[in-house]
Amino acid sequence: MPLEIGLIGATGIAVRTMLGPAAKTGVEVRAVAASDPVRAKEFASRHDIPLVYESYAALLADPAIDAVYISLHNSAHHRWAVRAAVAGKDVIVEKPLCLTAAEAEELCFAAEHTRVVEAVATAGHPWQDTVRSFLADTRYGALRSVRTRMTFAVPAPGGYRDRPELGGGIFYDCASYWLQALQATIGLDPTAYQGFSAFDGPNGVDRDFEASLHWASGTEATLTCAVGPDHVAEHVFTFDRATVKLRNFLRPVLGAVPLNLVVTPTDGEREVISFPATAYYEHQLARIVDDTGEDLAHAVPRIQLMDAIYQDALSRRENR
Repeated sequence: MPLEIGLIGATGIAVRTMLGPAAKTGVEVRAVAASDPVRAKEFASRHDIPLVYESYAALLADPAIDAVYISLHNSAHHRWAVRAAVAGKDVIVEKPLCLTAAEAEELCFAAEHTRVVEAVATAGHPWQDTVRSFLADTRYGALRSVRTRMTFAVPAPGGYRDRPELGGGIFYDCASYWLQALQATIGLDPTAYQGFSAFDGPNGVDRDFEASLHWASGTEATLTCAVGPDHVAEHVFTFDRATVKLRNFLRPVLGAVPLNLVVTPTDGEREVISFPATAYYEHQLARIVDDTGEDLAHAVPRIQLMDAIYQDALSRRENR
């Protein structure tokens, strides 16, 4: 991945994902553009970004920029990722990569000669290798279920998260983390899926959502997500002969975070497998720069499933 990056969006997540880790990973953030040029100039001044462009298109026209990071509202990800790919830029897109299977297909076509990465900060953490090894050597028997629970803070009033037409809602905030974890451990080849939400948040957005996937083996994976006062992010893998629990797999912090995988066998002593503290955003950017992280081929199946589950939930609401 080239080292000269432009920001499409002057956002808080861009500070955490790009500006904070840039100096430690050899990346230079060269330019920024925002929907409001004044805000872009203020952002550039605060963060010592050399160039400010009046529009996203003008930034994409700069031949010195090899890659862009897109952190707009969710419904704008696809449009600007396609335009960036067509302009010959490598593209890092904040999750979710896009919102529908059709958008993912169009992005694949546009990105034939460029690299596109969905920024899922938890991807590539070594706990995923450990759980995958449990599945491979069957030391605890077959995997019966994966239960994931996530709670994020109530969004600030007036933001895109309360506007369905902009890709708001809790499911779009959580789905990429859930599906990436499943993809990295048990694989994304379920035979059935379901989605449930009352869509009774502001403007008809989903502020709580339940999703499930079912495999031919009998394994079931569920996601329960909502907005609320307490931050929650946990996975529970239930095997024939053990329960494997991971709490706080996602933490809204900038620094390094330790993780513990707690294994409780049905006929043995509880074991805690500790992983070194990892700075999520530094780890993510380093893997992108070194070309050892995920790419579009990993993200597309997640988007296809996310879209199918969301549409299933909408159809259930309409048929009530």
